[in-house]
Amino acid sequence: MSTAQKNFLLFLIVILLAIVPFFLHRSAEFAGADDRAAEAVTQIRPDYHPWFKPVWEPPSGEVETFLFATQAAIGSGIVCYYLGYSKGRKQRE
Repeated sequence: MSTAQKNFLLFLIVILLAIVPFFLHRSAEFAGADDRAAEAVTQIRPDYHPWFKPVWEPPSGEVETFLFATQAAIGSGIVCYYLGYSKGRKQRE
């Protein structure tokens, strides 16, 4: 099996892993862990009040999503740079 065939097979597997879960549970709700934790705390102790408030809250959910995606992109960029750098260093040796 050539390298191109292996890469294409891996690409198909990744696509399937990303798409198949959407078809397995059509009625699933996609809520964040923060929302579920807040609901659980409210059910356990209805009189609970948070200890502190955020310093800054994003003006909308879209801004919050954008900031999260930017953080993920920067983190993956750093990890991928390190992996490429270490592989290049090993090839030079």
